Amino acid sequence: MRKLFTKEVSIALITIVSLVILYLGINHLKGINVFHPANHYYIAISDVSELQVSSPVQTDGFKIGIVHAIHYNYDHPDKFIVEVGLDEAMKVQTGSYAELKSNLTSGAYLDLKLNKYVSNYYTKGDTIEGVVNAGLMEKLSDTILPQIEQVLPRLDSILMGIQALVNHPALNQTLNNLETTTSALERSSQQLNVLLANDIPHIVANLDQVSSDFSVVSQNLKGIDFQQTFAAIDQTMRHLESFSEQLRNPNSSLGLLMNDRTFYDHLDSAVVNASNLLLDINERPKRYLRLSLF
Repeated sequence: MRKLFTKEVSIALITIVSLVILYLGINHLKGINVFHPANHYYIAISDVSELQVSSPVQTDGFKIGIVHAIHYNYDHPDKFIVEVGLDEAMKVQTGSYAELKSNLTSGAYLDLKLNKYVSNYYTKGDTIEGVVNAGLMEKLSDTILPQIEQVLPRLDSILMGIQALVNHPALNQTLNNLETTTSALERSSQQLNVLLANDIPHIVANLDQVSSDFSVVSQNLKGIDFQQTFAAIDQTMRHLESFSEQLRNPNSSLGLLMNDRTFYDHLDSAVVNASNLLLDINERPKRYLRLSLF
């Protein structure tokens, strides 16, 4: 019985299948889906820096296709022809343009700016105008680098001033003083901790005792009849006032004793005579004392 596939046919089939798988794999790695229908357009642009085959084509941040090929336009040396494949359902209005952009994550890509104010559309194979947007590095070289060049001399002066300040002896002295102050603060903090741990509880206990004593005194004060006390004080004051009036009255007994000059003179004379008598008795006791011995 004759074999259906000879050795040569099997090798040929394996080779064809391998080439197909290789083609599909390469296109898949490029981001090209050969089974997905697409409309091909051409974009004429003056610069294709960082743009590669399989770079995305977006509009309003949404991916609508990829770059299929990049060609140099020998008829117009200042232009490149970029072949792109867009989704079959994507329609591009006339007057639209593609802008070359780049970012740090995805690299270069084409941003299709649609002209949404017309109803005419490009047909497949038409050429769309392309423009180049200044990339991040170009912006840095055009705007930031000149400013940095202006700042560098000032920065050098600032660094020299900082170096002079760091090398100044006063800074070392200040740091030493700061270290000393920090050590003193640390010792004070330790003493404060000791005070808080040992003395403060006793002080608080004493304050509690004083508070308790004040509470007892307050309770005792509450028990005092202040109205009766004030009435007694008032009565005593009236008695003192009556006694004072009697002293000032020349007709009363106390007034006579306090105000009668004659009584005072007689009393003074009697005191003088009594004093003289005592002196005489002390000097001549025999005159007044007679002793008989039996």
